[in-house]
Amino acid sequence: MMSAQNSVSRSRGVTLLELLVVLTLMAFIVAIVLPTLGGGVSSTALKSAAREVAAGLRYARGQAIAQRTEALLVLDVAARNFTLPPDTQLHQLPERLDLKLYTAQSDLVSDNVGAIRFFPDGGSTGGRITLGSGDRKYNVDVDWLTGRVTILDGSGA
Repeated sequence: MMSAQNSVSRSRGVTLLELLVVLTLMAFIVAIVLPTLGGGVSSTALKSAAREVAAGLRYARGQAIAQRTEALLVLDVAARNFTLPPDTQLHQLPERLDLKLYTAQSDLVSDNVGAIRFFPDGGSTGGRITLGSGDRKYNVDVDWLTGRVTILDGSGA
């Protein structure tokens, strides 16, 4: 009779090994399914894109000062890329990125294309490029007086 009670008490619980196997399977499924459900850009890609835009703006400012001429960064919001004329290389940004450009009216080429201009003294027309995905966003600001480029976390967190 003792052996019957022992077998009943053993079948009531879950072993630690079974629990670990189930948790591992759940973690594996979540790791595969979540990226396919997310429609936006990863936090790392978003921050990287903001840094790339800021680097382009800083480069344009440096060129304006070094060559003692105006330099600009031309941003195509619809195609999600930018160039630094006279260089024709396109700097492509992530596809699912929400992109907005705030700049001087004189530097708007069309509804989707605009520029931020830098002057030989280091100043600029000023502006802001907002890169976002869902609730996360970064603002790349250009101060009109000094031409200083800063990246601000615009998520409000």
